[in-house]
Amino acid sequence: MKGIGVSPGIAIGRAWVLRSKKARVSGVLLADEDAVEREIGIYRIAVASAVASLEAMMGKVGKAEAEILEVQVELLRDPQMEEDVVAMITGRMPAKDAVLKVTEQLVQIFVNMDDDYMRARAADMQDAGMRLVKVMDGEEDGAGMVGGDWIVIAEDLSPSETVGLDHRVQAFATQMGGATSHAAIVARLRGLPAVVGCGSDLGIVANGDLLVVDGEMGVVFVNPDDEVIDIYRSKKETYAERQQLLLRLKDREAMTADGIRIQLLANIATARDMEQALEQGAEGVGLLRTELLFMDRERLPTEDEQLDFYKDILLRSGGRAVTIRTLDIGGDKPLPYLPLPKEANPFLGYRAIRICLDRTDIFKTQLRAILRASVFGKCRLMFPMIGSVQELRQAKDIVAIVKEELTASGAAFDPGVPVGIMIEIPSAALTADLLAKEADFFSIGTNDLVQYVLAVDRMNEKIAALYDPFHPAVLRLIREVIGQGHRQGIPVGMCGELAGDPQATELLLEMGLREFSMAAVSIPAVKEVILQSKCI
Repeated sequence: MKGIGVSPGIAIGRAWVLRSKKARVSGVLLADEDAVEREIGIYRIAVASAVASLEAMMGKVGKAEAEILEVQVELLRDPQMEEDVVAMITGRMPAKDAVLKVTEQLVQIFVNMDDDYMRARAADMQDAGMRLVKVMDGEEDGAGMVGGDWIVIAEDLSPSETVGLDHRVQAFATQMGGATSHAAIVARLRGLPAVVGCGSDLGIVANGDLLVVDGEMGVVFVNPDDEVIDIYRSKKETYAERQQLLLRLKDREAMTADGIRIQLLANIATARDMEQALEQGAEGVGLLRTELLFMDRERLPTEDEQLDFYKDILLRSGGRAVTIRTLDIGGDKPLPYLPLPKEANPFLGYRAIRICLDRTDIFKTQLRAILRASVFGKCRLMFPMIGSVQELRQAKDIVAIVKEELTASGAAFDPGVPVGIMIEIPSAALTADLLAKEADFFSIGTNDLVQYVLAVDRMNEKIAALYDPFHPAVLRLIREVIGQGHRQGIPVGMCGELAGDPQATELLLEMGLREFSMAAVSIPAVKEVILQSKCI
C-alpha cells in the first residue's frame, strides 16, 4: 500500500499493531460466585503487571518522565480504586467493565475540580485505567515483543509516543499524518524508516504480519512473497552501505567546489538527539524544539527542570552554537494540563508566540531558564511564529525585563545572547526588511511557511499532493527573505524540512543560503551535494 515516505530507510519485520479502538462496557453479568472470584483475581494480577511494567520503564527514563509514570503507579495502587472495582465485580460485573466504569467516574471527579493541577490528574487516571484494560486484553505496551525487528502500525502517533517507541522498533507506518507531521519529524530525528498517510487500508494489518517498509518511496508491503523480500533485503544492504560511505564525510568541512563555506546544523529535541547530531557531523544546533519538554507530563516544567535540560544540551554541544526555540505549542501540539480553546482553525489561532505573549508567566519562566543556561555554552534564542515587528518588539521587551530580574537577583547569564526569529508566516516573509532591523538572525521555517502560502493543511493526507515546498510562490518568498537578511547584515538560516532535502540543496545555495539545519540523519547526504556544487 502507498503512503508518504517521511523518513528514509528500509525495514523488514513483524507488525506490532497499536489499535486506537475505544474500549466499551460489555454489559455482560457474571454467572456465579466462582466467576466473581476469578474476575477479582484477573483485576489484581492486571494491577500487579501494570505496576511492574511502569516501574521497569521508570528505571529507563529521565527524572521528569519517571515522575509522570510514578503518578500512574500511585493511582493504580490507590486503595479506594481497588475497593470500588472489587465492589462492582462483587455485583457481578466483569473486571474490565468494572475498571472502565470506575475510571470513568474518577475522571469526571478530577475534571470537575477547581484546582488546575487536580484537573490535570484526569488524563493520568484515564491512562492508568486504559493501561489496565490493555493488560487484561493481552495488549499491554510491549507485550509479546520478543526479539527485535518490530514495525509499529497505528492510526497515528503523537510526538511523545514516537519518542517513546521501544528500542526494538525498527520502523513505523500510520494511517494518518503528512510529511511534516511531528511524528514524521521525530522519526527523522531518530533515524527510523517511516511511512505515514497510508489511509484506512492499513487497518487490515494484524499483529505478527510480515512487513516491508520503504521510508523513501513511501511503500508498505504486507506479507510479501519471497521475491519481494529478497529484493528489499538487497536494497536494505545497499542503503546501509551508502550510509556508511556518507558517514566518511563526517569530518570534512562543508565547502562548495568553488570554496564557499556552508554551515550544517541539526534540529534536535532531546539530549540523545544531541549525541546523534555530533555523530553525523553537525556543527551545532539550528533548532532545539523545547515543546517535547512540556508534553506528556502532568504539569508545566519548573524553571530548574528547564535549566537542567538546556544546560545538559549546551554542555554536550562542546562549545558549538545551540539555537533554542521558545515554546511552540497549540495547533497540533496541545498540552493536557493547559486547556486551550476549541478552534476551527488551530494552525491559524492561539499558538506559539501568541500564547507566550499572553501567558507571560510561562514565557518568563522559560526565558529565565534559557538565559541562566547560557553561561554553559554558546546559546542563541529564537521566537516562533512572529508575524509583525510589534510582536517581535513585545517579545524582546519581555526578554529585557527578565534580564533585569536576573541581574537584580545576582543570577549569572550571558547578556549578549543573540535573539532571532523564525520566518514561517507570509507576513513576516514579506516584511523581512523591517524585521531584519530588529532581529539578530533569521531562520526560515518552511514547514509552516508552505502550508500558509499554499493554504494546505500539512497534517491532512487527503491533500498531501498539494503541499509543495518547490512551488514558485514559496521559493520566491524564501529568496526574498535570504536577500533581505543579507542586505541588512544578519545571518539567515533554514530549519524547516526543506533544508534537509538533497534535491533542494543546490537551489538554496544559489539563493544565497549558507546555514542549513536539519534532522541529523540528513546531514551526510546534504553535505555530499554541497561538496559537488558551486555557488557562483
